[in-house]
Amino acid sequence: MASGSGGERERKLSRERRKEPDKKHPSLGKSSGRECVLPKKTPEKESASHEKEPQREHALSEEEPEKQHVSPGKSSEKERVSPKKTPEKEIVPQEKELERVHASPEKEPERVHASPEKEPEKQNVSAEKEHVSPEEELEKEHVMPEKKPTSSDSASTLDAKKLNLLPAVKYLLKELDLEHVDLDNLSQMVEAENYSYPDDTETSEKPLDSPAEASGEKTEQNTENVSGGSGRSVPILKESHSVGASLERYDQTREDKGAKKTDEPEKPLVFRSEVNEEKAVCTLKQPLNVETNIGNLDQDTSPGSRLSGHQVTGTEGASLVDEAWDRLRKSFVYFRGKPVGTLAAIDPSAEPLNYNQVFVRDFVPSGLACLMRNPPEPEIVKNFLLQTLHLQGCQKKIDNYTLGEGVMPASFKVLHDPKTQKETLVADFGGSAIGRVAPVDSVFWWIILLRSYTKCTGDNSFSELPQVQGGMKSILKLCLCDGFNNFPTLLCADGCCMVDRSMGINGYPIEIQSLFYFALRCARQMLKPEHGGKEFFKQIDARITALSFHVQTYYWLDITQLNNIYRYKTEEYSHTAVNKFNIIPDSIPEWLFDFMPLRGGYFMGNVSPGRMDFRWFLAGNCIAILSSLATSEQATAIMDLVEERWEQLIGEVPLKVVYPALEGHYWELVTGCDPKNTPWSYHNGGSWPVLLWLLTAACIKIGRPQIAKRAIDLVEQRLSKDGWPEYYDGKTGRYIGKQARKFQTWSIAGYLVAKMMIENESNLLVISHEEEKKINKLRHTRSASCFF
Repeated sequence: MASGSGGERERKLSRERRKEPDKKHPSLGKSSGRECVLPKKTPEKESASHEKEPQREHALSEEEPEKQHVSPGKSSEKERVSPKKTPEKEIVPQEKELERVHASPEKEPERVHASPEKEPEKQNVSAEKEHVSPEEELEKEHVMPEKKPTSSDSASTLDAKKLNLLPAVKYLLKELDLEHVDLDNLSQMVEAENYSYPDDTETSEKPLDSPAEASGEKTEQNTENVSGGSGRSVPILKESHSVGASLERYDQTREDKGAKKTDEPEKPLVFRSEVNEEKAVCTLKQPLNVETNIGNLDQDTSPGSRLSGHQVTGTEGASLVDEAWDRLRKSFVYFRGKPVGTLAAIDPSAEPLNYNQVFVRDFVPSGLACLMRNPPEPEIVKNFLLQTLHLQGCQKKIDNYTLGEGVMPASFKVLHDPKTQKETLVADFGGSAIGRVAPVDSVFWWIILLRSYTKCTGDNSFSELPQVQGGMKSILKLCLCDGFNNFPTLLCADGCCMVDRSMGINGYPIEIQSLFYFALRCARQMLKPEHGGKEFFKQIDARITALSFHVQTYYWLDITQLNNIYRYKTEEYSHTAVNKFNIIPDSIPEWLFDFMPLRGGYFMGNVSPGRMDFRWFLAGNCIAILSSLATSEQATAIMDLVEERWEQLIGEVPLKVVYPALEGHYWELVTGCDPKNTPWSYHNGGSWPVLLWLLTAACIKIGRPQIAKRAIDLVEQRLSKDGWPEYYDGKTGRYIGKQARKFQTWSIAGYLVAKMMIENESNLLVISHEEEKKINKLRHTRSASCFF
């Protein structure tokens, strides 16, 4: 009953205290979060309290652990203090009472040796505190809200509330995706006393009691005595106890700042800590906004650096570009002290065969790399052009048959005679090749490279030399001669170009037709009218017109044309026939119906009477774009197809030389069961990194370099690690070719040319034929098709 009646009297007192003004006790100052009115003391009670002070201090020192848990019985006895004489009271936390009694004499002597007049107040306050009910505590909190800690708080009181913040900090860093921060080097953050946003200075502050409370869990208050003061304030978290709320506050702050000023840089999240009045500030990087425009990353960083955040490196730590240049220079071939070309490959683990020779088609990307380099190195290109021109005039015989005058060699090598100490060049015009086929593409690449040299150096006098003019005319005579052909396209044997083994490209392959058109336009610019030049002008103009119409009309394939071929009628005998080549609709392969996208198209591999090769050949299509054989609409559609069928045409390592591969019975019939051209290997669906420079040039020309950047990123992940292989096998190009040579020179040079063009698009002028357009100020257009 005593306990119950005491609780009722106490509730009456609390209602009376709310009606009367509060008075602060002088010994407390501002240390208490709740300020209550103290009871007035009579002189008699003050003297009585002074006589009992020694006994009170002795009892507290012996029973300190027990003071934290006072029994209900004692509370009921102490509550009998007359309420009439004490109309106003202050409720003081028990741990503060303990701290005042046991505080260090050196640091707070005034609190340990309090005046006799104030000691009874401590006893009464302690007695009243021990029997406060939960209802009253809640009622007081509602009426008298907590105030933020101030600098006048006692050090010992604040240390009593100090807890280890390390778990909360770790949790917060994890939520902000900042787990990479090394907390060992930021040990001061554990004792951080202010975790804030720099711009917010007027928000309310509440103590962060514990990591458990920060995560929303309730914990008991630690009331153990902490002796001494360190001058540190209680760690605070603005506006909320919980880490979740702080994250919500952080996101809201980011949104508010972004709404105010879009051009103002966003301020970083800051942890501040004060240790012995020395401030240590740690700035942490904010997590990447999900809505960051990826296009901006492409503008700020190179394709290789987006992958890892650093410069792309090679096998020995050097940059990939530096490694490529170093290996390219090691492949230089010298003739009488001058560089004249590059070896096909330098693979010490394999037998040289003919990879120790200089191939005309292989040297083209190497020559372009030297021309695009800053500053240019055109000497090796000039020497190459002169030496191959000299070899063109040599007698060319295979068995008992003499080749045409304008035929260029497929390759050559330098022979050194140790006896006479002389060097000679030995050329191969196809007599040593696998299929004994003359290289048709060599003559066209020679003219194209000659024009690139002239464009880069501005040395028109070189192309006007009589021997150079004569070399071009010999090639033109070979290609423009009259014959039995009804079409403007050039008839070729299988294996006459990059695909130099039997792969069913005999007839009118798209790669040769694109190179033929390209070379005709280059020769038209460089030829002089003297000595019969005007006659060639007429032939070139007529052939260019007929060839462009033929290829653009009959080689083009998209969803509309495929549907037309699917509905072709056969056996048409008239000039009005739609099916001009008498193509049988049943010859359309099944894979094509799924492969052809709704948007996009390409030049098919071959068109001849009764036959269409529906396969995709990357080299022929990209060269058609560079030479402007393809219209602007066709060029855009080709890039749409590349994007739509990225996995099939590009894969894991770019790029497919042909798609799809010949398999099963077709592979047996066409290749003759060639063990090197097995399905998805070598020229039968293999992936060739050298083609990267052709794709890059085509993408830049039509204003869509993002396609090339993506392909370059893929190449940079593999080439150096895999030893710069010649080609890759598999449907996606995942595996190094089973017979691929390592350190293949044109794989290295193709990467360098692509890299230099993507970093400086004006380099495209060296190879593209559209010099009348300002290619260095290209307008980049985004594809209308999906880019994934």
